[in-house]
This record gives sequence, C-alpha cells and structure tokens, in this order.
Amino acid sequence: MKKIACLALSALLLLPLSACGRSAEPVRQELFAMDTYMSLAAYGDDAQEALTAAVREINRLERELSRTIATSDVYKINAAGAAAVSDETAALLQSAIACSEKTGGLFDVTIAPLVTLWGITTDSPRVPAQSEIASLLPLVGSEHIHIDGNSVALDSGCGVDLGGIAKGYASDRVAEILKQHGVTGAAVSLGGNVYVCGQKPDGSVWNVAVQDPKDTSAYAMTFALTDTFAVTSGGYQRYFTAEDGTVYQHILDPRTGRPAETDLLSVTVIAQNGTMADAYSTALYIMGEEAACDFWRQNGGFDLVLITADGRVLYTPDLADHISQKGAGYDFRQIPT
Repeated sequence: MKKIACLALSALLLLPLSACGRSAEPVRQELFAMDTYMSLAAYGDDAQEALTAAVREINRLERELSRTIATSDVYKINAAGAAAVSDETAALLQSAIACSEKTGGLFDVTIAPLVTLWGITTDSPRVPAQSEIASLLPLVGSEHIHIDGNSVALDSGCGVDLGGIAKGYASDRVAEILKQHGVTGAAVSLGGNVYVCGQKPDGSVWNVAVQDPKDTSAYAMTFALTDTFAVTSGGYQRYFTAEDGTVYQHILDPRTGRPAETDLLSVTVIAQNGTMADAYSTALYIMGEEAACDFWRQNGGFDLVLITADGRVLYTPDLADHISQKGAGYDFRQIPT
C-alpha cells in the first residue's frame, strides 16, 4: 500500500506572538487556500480590515492561478493550449520565465505534465515508467510559453503549474495590503511562505523558526526578523512511500523528470520579494549545497539557510546577528563569501 504524507505545519513557523507584559493581542485570521493552511496576525487600528482584505485577496488569487479551478486563467491555458488572461497572470508568467532563466531551468512552471504524471500531492501517487517520463521531458522548458500582451499560448502537449510561485506572489500582495492599511506589525504564514513587518506592541520583532527536517515538531534554528519574506522548500514536506518502501518526495527535477536527488534537506531563502524567494528556494534545493552557495555568491540580493543531509546548517553572514536560537544536533556554519 502506498503511504502519502503531507505536513500540515509550515516549514517556517512563527513562534508565539504574545507581547511580554502587555495584554494586547493581535487580530488573527486563518484559512485553507492554495492547498495549504495559512495564518495571519496583525496589530494596528485598522488590523481587522487589513486582514479581511488580505484573505479576500488570497482567495481571489487562488481562483485566478489554480490549475484545478475551471474558471482560472491557468486552467484555461492548460485546457485549450492558449487563452486570454489578466494582466496579472501574464506578468506572473513573465516572472516565472525570468526565474527559470536565472536558475538555469531548475525552477520551471512547465513541469506541470510531470507533476500530473507522478501525482505525488494527490490521493493516487504512482511511480511512472521511465519511458513515460522520457516522453514528457521534451515538454519542459520556459521556451514553450509564448506571451503576447494578454495572450498566452503553449506548445502542443505542454502545461503550466504556478504552484511553486503563487504563494510567494500572494505574500507580496498581502504585504502591499497590510502597508496600505497602516498596520503597525504583522506576521503572515502562507504554508512555507512567511512575511513579517513592523513590531509587536512591546517593540520586539518577530521570531521565525526554521523547521527541523529530521524532527518536524522541533526547530533547527530561529531568527529575529522584520520587514522581510522567508520561504522554505524541502523534500520532507510532501512525499509518498511506494510499495517497495522507496520514498519519493514532491519536488521534481526538471532535468530528469524525477524527484530531486540532493544533498540538502531544506532551503530557506530570506529576501525582500516573496515571489523571487519562493522560486529560488525550490531551485536551490534542487541545485544542492555547492551550486546553491555559488548561486548566492554570484547573484546576491537575498539571504540563505541550507540544512544538509549530513547534519550541518549553513547560513549567509548577514543572518548571524539575527539568530535567536540554534537547535540541537546540528553543526552551524557561516557560508564563506
């Protein structure tokens, strides 16, 4: 019998929001959207209206970007091979193409046919034959997407899946809404995508914990952060166990069409842009330690935490002053510049 595992908890966790010595509690909202549990908390006179608007926006984006909702832009593109879409969907697809080019194709939304073939996040995952995988690999690549204004067309047999970037984009939109409503502090967790801004009433910032991939009830480390996005990707979050006992995790390598084989357990990207952080966390996980570190050195513009299979936690130097706690059982090291 196949065993399917999907962690309900985020790979990035927001630690308790209580303000020491103060009775003030944040306004909170919770929802299930984009196939994950989400939580939002905010302080400020307009916090309730801000969160109501944020939840409305998340639900709107799901209706626009989902692969499975028949009225969505993405569904229409995949179903017909071409469709007129909103400015927003066209722009997000352009961003996805740019991220694909930047990461050498390791982040690629055209992996959709292979995602469907494996079905790892569904109730009926399976291990496809290599011949099936090989037949679909030629359909993977951002060159198969053609955008002209609001018109999007795919080459024959291709499909797109924005699941690797949609929550990051949603966090960017939520951040804009919170700023528009003047919240004094907020903490948002959209599955493995976290956004924090401002302060709690006691003047402190937010503790963001990176989940321990070896013990998901524990933390590998925590950071004191504000006004930033943090996104974690890891193969331990969703996987299934085949009848022969082999574990297949959900992140597929676009080069092979198979679950990524990497020396990393998780990658956390901390940046000023949630969309980019979402895409990069996936690509860097597939790259593995050495290539991920090189990518950071060559491109910059974000911070990085790598948890390796051999028990090390590697982090970029600018994070050193933000570490509030280190978990047990790991060797912590800064990534050399």
